[in-house]
Amino acid sequence: MEKILQITSGQGPVECERVVALVLSKMMSEAKKQNLECKVVESVAGVAAGTLFSALLLVKGNNMAEFCDAWTGTIQWIAQSPYRKYHKRKNWFVGITAHDITKIATWNEKDVIYQTMRASGPGGQNVNKVETAVRATHIPSGTSVTASSERSQLMNKKEATEKLKAKLMSWHIEEANKHIREKWMEHNTLERGNAIRVFEERL
Repeated sequence: MEKILQITSGQGPVECERVVALVLSKMMSEAKKQNLECKVVESVAGVAAGTLFSALLLVKGNNMAEFCDAWTGTIQWIAQSPYRKYHKRKNWFVGITAHDITKIATWNEKDVIYQTMRASGPGGQNVNKVETAVRATHIPSGTSVTASSERSQLMNKKEATEKLKAKLMSWHIEEANKHIREKWMEHNTLERGNAIRVFEERL
């Protein structure tokens, strides 16, 4: 089983974008402790270095449902702003929503074409001589990804397929949740009094 978790700062200030990155780090760490596979599918950089406007995580594992439930909702982060020294506000909020992949889109292998190519980068002479890299293209949408980190063509094809699935899922999530994004554009729609988790940080 697998799910997508979406973290967003909405229309919040740069401090909220910083919290997205911090919460992402905490989620990745907690997932690792619970022996869950958790990887970033897509992220949108914030205005300041090291910040994120939003991030999408693919979560897999036996305790995936419990993990997602524990993180879904509003996250409150208490800290003085590192960007505005005399700013009085210390409470920053981000939101996390969970999406069931099986309900978002149906994957059809017939819609995908694969092409092999020579990998580039470190790895010795074999990297440039053997066509181990793979490009996967989703014909209906024109979306394509490449994979070249593995030494075998078969493993790269598997990786490219997973990356393509994740990329298409992120697109479907965005389409299916336009109303959520519209609410996020109004930052005040966050349920600030009902945070599921509260973190306090001393800067």
